[in-house]
Amino acid sequence: MGCGFCYIGRMLGHPSGWLRNGRPEGDRCMKLSNLLDESVVKIGLEGEDKEEVLAEMIDMLARAGRVQDREHALQAILAREELATTGIGDGLAVPHGKHASVKKLTVALGISKKGVEFDATDGEPVYVIFLVLAEANNPGPHVQCLGEVARLLQVPGLAERLRNAKSAREAIDAIRAEE
Repeated sequence: MGCGFCYIGRMLGHPSGWLRNGRPEGDRCMKLSNLLDESVVKIGLEGEDKEEVLAEMIDMLARAGRVQDREHALQAILAREELATTGIGDGLAVPHGKHASVKKLTVALGISKKGVEFDATDGEPVYVIFLVLAEANNPGPHVQCLGEVARLLQVPGLAERLRNAKSAREAIDAIRAEE
């Protein structure tokens, strides 16, 4: 994936050589599949633009009981998007944020079959979206999770398998197979 991964590394404030053995330094083998279940994976996002899709994903997290304050969680994600796009190119986006109302690291995965305008770095629509929300005062898990997402998105063919997944279970299984 190249550029998008380097962009995530820069976004996190790490030099371009921040990986060792394909994993972020200090990584404790976080498994993204342990943070996902079928209640927080949606195949066929319905939103027409970035804000609608992000609201749809936050709503999914709220329904799953993972976000207590929907409005503030959405505001945290949108505020982060104002700093710089998290549409990293190649049809991928990794919106993320931190907020005091979030008590535990949480992740949602959304797949858009039609593509969403996301102000991506390459100007192309986004199809695969990993949304990461973390507690405000504990940046370690947030950074670790973003690193694991970045590592997984480098796996040849994984983004395409996610984009073509027919079910939430199929998407989670594709991720698990690469961990």
